[in-house]
Amino acid sequence: MSTKKIDFEAMSFDDLWSLHEQISQILAVRITSEKRELERRLAVLNRSRGAIEGANNESAQSYNDNGKARRKYPRVLPKYRNPQTSETWSGRGKQPRWLVAAIKTGHRIEEFAINGSGLPKSRRQRA
Repeated sequence: MSTKKIDFEAMSFDDLWSLHEQISQILAVRITSEKRELERRLAVLNRSRGAIEGANNESAQSYNDNGKARRKYPRVLPKYRNPQTSETWSGRGKQPRWLVAAIKTGHRIEEFAINGSGLPKSRRQRA
């Protein structure tokens, strides 16, 4: 690379624009090659991660923010339904706002129960 100084102020508009186009073209080529290299390296890393996960687990797992494998939980059926909006709640976690508001206005939680959902599976009556 030469170390001679270029006086951009003295260059004409056409010369500056030509230089700009040359620089843009060179940058586009270099960015593309750098991107390809990074994608290749990422693919190698993903393959090795997949191999490590495959060795540890038979099926793919989801991971939490700490990078630790999450335990699989069974799907939980809803136990309560909002009659106005048909929103449901499984009975786990924080109560939804609609249910809290209804309870504050004097309703009971049992009024929102979905038929038979509060009973264990073995005791539910089949229709």
